[in-house]
Amino acid sequence: MKAFARLGFVLIALALSACITPYHMEVVQGNFVSREQVQALRPGMSRNQIREILGTPLITSPFHADRWDYAFTIRRSGAEPQHRKLSVFFKIDQFDRVEADDLPSESEFAARIDTQKINTSKLPKMEATEKELNAYKNKAKPTKPSETDNAPASMNYPPLEGPAR
Repeated sequence: MKAFARLGFVLIALALSACITPYHMEVVQGNFVSREQVQALRPGMSRNQIREILGTPLITSPFHADRWDYAFTIRRSGAEPQHRKLSVFFKIDQFDRVEADDLPSESEFAARIDTQKINTSKLPKMEATEKELNAYKNKAKPTKPSETDNAPASMNYPPLEGPAR
């Protein structure tokens, strides 16, 4: 009888665990570099100017002093993973060229990582007819201010301290 109860408990636990989906953490690694950022690079720019535009490189190797590597990876639940690589090359400490994967624009990147689906059936109507606008204007007409509205406030304040003992 005890063995049957244990088996039942194990089966219930397995059935419940199958219903639960695990949380997948968003993983972002590296610097996202957009097409617009790469288009801003000009030959002859200094390393500091490149760093201001692209950010700090992910990899700087002492064996490849004239090369900076940028890598970017994002894994998000509900969206396909994205991987991008970019290498910046220098000649005599000045920007020479760039080699990169096909880079998305900032708006394309944002559209790809957006996993929220907007339910347009529940959005409120964002326009009013002329009849509705006129009805609102008639309700919102200001009333004539009375003379007491402009009267100065009383300057009679209670004492800050209680009565002396």
